[in-house]
Amino acid sequence: MQDTFSRRRLLRPAPWHAPSEGALRQPLDHFDRQEGRVFNQRFWINEEFWHRPAGPVFLYIGGESSLSQFAVLSGHHMEMARKYGALAVALEHRFYGASINPDGLWDASLRFLSSQQALADLAAFHHFVTQKYNLTRNNTWICFGGSYPGSLAAWFRVKFPHLVFAAVASSAPVRAQLDFTGYNQVVAASLSDPVVGGSAQCREAVAQAFSAVDQRLQAGRLAELAKDFRSCGPLTEPDDRGELASNLADIFMGAVQYNNEGFQGGSVAELCGIMNAMGLGSPYQRLIAVNNGFLERMGLPCVDNSRQHALAELRSANLTLSGVGERQWYFQTCTEFGYYQTCEDATCPFSRLLTLSAQLDLCSQVFGIGPERVGEAVTFTNEYYGADHPKASRILFVNGNIDPWHALSVLKNQSRSELAILINGTSHCANMNPSKPSDPLPLVLARERIDYHVGDWLRSARKEPSAP
Repeated sequence: MQDTFSRRRLLRPAPWHAPSEGALRQPLDHFDRQEGRVFNQRFWINEEFWHRPAGPVFLYIGGESSLSQFAVLSGHHMEMARKYGALAVALEHRFYGASINPDGLWDASLRFLSSQQALADLAAFHHFVTQKYNLTRNNTWICFGGSYPGSLAAWFRVKFPHLVFAAVASSAPVRAQLDFTGYNQVVAASLSDPVVGGSAQCREAVAQAFSAVDQRLQAGRLAELAKDFRSCGPLTEPDDRGELASNLADIFMGAVQYNNEGFQGGSVAELCGIMNAMGLGSPYQRLIAVNNGFLERMGLPCVDNSRQHALAELRSANLTLSGVGERQWYFQTCTEFGYYQTCEDATCPFSRLLTLSAQLDLCSQVFGIGPERVGEAVTFTNEYYGADHPKASRILFVNGNIDPWHALSVLKNQSRSELAILINGTSHCANMNPSKPSDPLPLVLARERIDYHVGDWLRSARKEPSAP
């Protein structure tokens, strides 16, 4: 009888409570109250695990793409929310997803898009949730974010320590950098790393393949390249050559950044398997095979290598309410962060056409922002937030050593409570994903350490509920 009962209980679906979705009216400009316009900012709340009334609040911060209800349904932060009885809340970033007015992508409106405004949005959301649930200082807030939102999580703790008790900042590039040459240095190292299926042979084959591409570009063999790499159109403009080189490099950058996280271009091991396959011919021919495999997995007939098409997409003010906000994010790189992934030093295995000037030209051509102003913006961002030495407390910086973005994060403990975890063999935001039986041991151990620190913060907050 006991066995039958157990099986029946397992077959019965578990009760499931859908998170509530809402929109908060936010001022377009928190810092000028004479600017009266507002926008609706989307949020989600999951009360399922909350131990009322004193349970903690876990805030998941949105970034440069649309957010969904899964922000408060899955992920390691939600596993901890269940364990610690937390109210889970998530806020979509202004000007991304549905959190934007119809004119939000016009040049005149984009001036209201910044990390400073985003942090003020979080403060207003904190006030909204506090009032909605009659929260007190006994409800400890911990914020979570990955990539740019990881930086926001750290900065929210730095700038609003009275609102958020602690932060877990995953894969957070807190140091803005104009020429992010370190990105492709990490990519090259990762392509050489046997832990993730790379090898020195693979890295060398990639470098030889891109050298062969550059030689053909310089020789004007554009029709051959367009045919070999299935370009949607001829490489007619001079800048189309850079687009082709960049699109090919992006396959490898994406595979390294999202290694084993479902990136459709493949993993490091898969790409290196092709690049090491001598039977496919020369390194150039193996690169053709990599590109063909990428197009097949993405369901694309060809690669759009038109620089004019890329410019038109970035200039378009038509709203797309899902996916990454390409125009918005490029605006933020031009006005705050830089982060331009270049290939002008000897360690880079890709085309030498991936230049800083080509990327800065986009800021000028799309938004009318000159190179000097971009450089000044990057300097200001680092002065404003403290770069990779933010001098804060109760922030845990988590990075994977395969992730190219870890080069701009905090990798060593800064103090007794400003701590860093570097995970061997994992990539971008891997620790934020739901736990799986196949997770490598370093990732499992890192999540255990994150869980320990979250529990420790919650215990110390109960001892000192008024501590900032």
